Amino acid sequence: MHTKISVKSVSVIGILVAMEIILARFSIHTWNIKIGFSFVPIVVAAILYGPVAGGLVGAVGDIISAVMFPVGAYFPGFTLTAYLTGAVFGLCFQKKVSVLNVMLSVMIVQGAISQCLNTYWISFLYGSPYWPLFATRVYQTIGMSVVQIISILLIDKKLIPVLKKEFL
Repeated sequence: MHTKISVKSVSVIGILVAMEIILARFSIHTWNIKIGFSFVPIVVAAILYGPVAGGLVGAVGDIISAVMFPVGAYFPGFTLTAYLTGAVFGLCFQKKVSVLNVMLSVMIVQGAISQCLNTYWISFLYGSPYWPLFATRVYQTIGMSVVQIISILLIDKKLIPVLKKEFL
């Protein structure tokens, strides 16, 4: 993790924000479920630069996506959860990325942030009862947890060494 902000790191973070926007655009969206790989650039930013960068990639990507490709009205609660997602990954991966850290971070992101907080935001926005909505989103949470654990372990093993060699 770098504490000094360089032009190179700002450029890489900008590219990661653009990637997050593109991947979010090609996610599967319904009014209560989102399945996709837009978490990948957030994880890369979190591993390379820490919790603030991870959070910013998530939040800025969410805001720009909402403006450029609206799925509904912009809601700042989802921007908060996008920031929290990157911050959690960054906090869990500050020292090193291990199987235990990956599982812990995904449990927090998928269990607390996606399943609980995003379900609350959806319930609030659409007036749908929380607990039935919570129950319908459990399958998404379980599926995305498996996808995220496998993806993050592969990203750390295959992609991060190349990025560190080329960009850091």
